[in-house]
Amino acid sequence: MGDPRIVRITLDDKSVVRRSGDVEHERAVAIYDLLEDNHFAPVGDFSGPYGLHLRIEEGRLLFEIYRGEGKGGEGEKLATVPLALGPFRRIVKDYFTVCETYYDAIRTASPSKIEAIDMGRRGLHNEGAEALRERLAGRIEIDENTARRLFTLLCVLHIKS
Repeated sequence: MGDPRIVRITLDDKSVVRRSGDVEHERAVAIYDLLEDNHFAPVGDFSGPYGLHLRIEEGRLLFEIYRGEGKGGEGEKLATVPLALGPFRRIVKDYFTVCETYYDAIRTASPSKIEAIDMGRRGLHNEGAEALRERLAGRIEIDENTARRLFTLLCVLHIKS
């Protein structure tokens, strides 16, 4: 298994639409945190560390896994793991709705209202991360924190699709 972690991550940006500053901040933080601490172990005869390129194509999130630095680096492509996005549609939609409410609230609402909205946002985020772990089971082993950060990136990519 080698070193079961991601050392480089890229997102498919060829169909990028302009994203808000809040979304760009969430993306940057998720990538930074993911690279600082993650557990990522594709099932198979692979040895990490890994490069990961995420993209959406035909209603699926594709995990393109590379040896070492990967996409844009020096690593060879090891596998592509597709994940249907259909099961995530409701939770992503709900998460976006709560995030919009949260970003509006932090500008004008009371601290107690912001905290209540944030609790709901974190609950949906946890639900999405757990769904991601369940859908990847048997294909890629990830821990809870890695799942949370990957769910954030799924949401960022979903904005474009």
